[in-house]
Amino acid sequence: MLFNSILFVIFYLAVLLVYYLLPRKIRWIWLFAASYVFYGAWNAKYLLLLMGMSLVTYLAGFLIDWSRTSLLNTETRKKISRTAVVAAVICNIGLLVYFKYLNMFASTLSGILGRLGIASGPGHFDILLPVGISFISFQSLGYVIDVYRGKIQAEKNPFRYSLFIAFFPQLVAGPIERSENLLTQIQNIHNQKQIRYETFTDGLVLMLVGYFQKVVIADRLSIFVVSVFKAPEQYNSIILLLGAAAFAVQIYCDFGGYSNIAVGAAKTLGFEMMENFNAPYFSSSIKEFWRRWHISLSSWFRDYLYIPLGGNRQGTIRKYLNLMITFLASGLWHGAAWHYVIWGGIHGFYQIAGDLFSKAAGRGKSKTGWTVRTEVFSYKLLKILCTFFLTTFAWIFFRAESTRDAFVYIRHLFTAPDIGVLFNGELYQLGLTVNDLHALLFCLLILLLIDFVRYYKNIRIERFLSSQNLWFKWAVLLTLIFCIVIFGHYGLNYDAAEFIYFKF
Repeated sequence: MLFNSILFVIFYLAVLLVYYLLPRKIRWIWLFAASYVFYGAWNAKYLLLLMGMSLVTYLAGFLIDWSRTSLLNTETRKKISRTAVVAAVICNIGLLVYFKYLNMFASTLSGILGRLGIASGPGHFDILLPVGISFISFQSLGYVIDVYRGKIQAEKNPFRYSLFIAFFPQLVAGPIERSENLLTQIQNIHNQKQIRYETFTDGLVLMLVGYFQKVVIADRLSIFVVSVFKAPEQYNSIILLLGAAAFAVQIYCDFGGYSNIAVGAAKTLGFEMMENFNAPYFSSSIKEFWRRWHISLSSWFRDYLYIPLGGNRQGTIRKYLNLMITFLASGLWHGAAWHYVIWGGIHGFYQIAGDLFSKAAGRGKSKTGWTVRTEVFSYKLLKILCTFFLTTFAWIFFRAESTRDAFVYIRHLFTAPDIGVLFNGELYQLGLTVNDLHALLFCLLILLLIDFVRYYKNIRIERFLSSQNLWFKWAVLLTLIFCIVIFGHYGLNYDAAEFIYFKF
């Protein structure tokens, strides 16, 4: 049930209507049932998997909480708590490895054995990847670890806890919510205040922006991106550079669009979820980029992997090692292929190189007295452009079908450029017509303004619009609606395009 399908719109409106007709104390039961229907619409047999993962982590949290109040001695209580955490980690990560990484490891082993002249290893396993399993695993593990750390108390009601894991707006692609935020709101749903008009319309505005990003920009850019990436050897460096930049914008609008729809839908139901994107391409460093991009995942890795590894508390070398481990793990989380791991490694390298460069620049400044005017617009713009270029280069490994394809793309990226392709009509032979490109440029300008407001004013678009005069708010909303209706990709023969992050 894709967000950008008519079926979801009908489902969402039905859930919304019944939700507000029900007494507050039983609304969570309706959301629980609706969330399981939503996930079952993908593949009903994987409802058992969702139930199993929820049950294991629920029992782990319950056992940790019970051990704290039991009459057992301190050492035994600690042992029970540690055992519960380890069991939850093994079960969740084990399922993730089986469904997502088994074929990757089997293929790697076969390749190694083949090069050694030994009989080939295991073949391909016919395993269907459950949608959203990576997000479900991390959200449920985060809950267990938070209970173990004493940040929250374990939820006693297994069905209410299951709703926290299965809450339909963010079930299949996040944001990866923290228990102290979403679970606390679910626990207090009976005290939920009557939703205000402003809050409800804010949620609808976010959903509208999300649909604009997805069906107008991301789905249109995907046509161009697919054409370029499927045969990079046919194009010169200008086309390839545009293709890589187009994918950078596509994946942002695709995943950022999903996140806005998810957060907006939850908001119309009275739930506040964490922001997942914060104008990431206005970042002036890779470090800042990861504070603005997929915030729920980057903060998850920070809190549950980087800091437990020692963070930056054990010296520079250990800090860099921890950074690289974290980003390699992030790359592997994104996909069961080595080019995703390389993508993560590149970002780890960027972080280390940026830190070393900053230290070297500081030493050079103190020795030479040479200064750069860092407060001026040109300096900030240069840093933003450099950061965008670095992230775009790394996206090539993310988008390519294999490591080999990524290197083929990069090799041709540095061939002799031919600026003439911008004017000889070749751009119009890559799936997009002249009208498509003009519409795309117009909509990209709107997106740029939305993100500029988010960056410059440090306020989300729905809050910015609510503070403006009514004529301006409706001018913006009608422009977005116009773009979605006129330029959006849908229709009688339209097959709703899946969101990129669904395969993770």
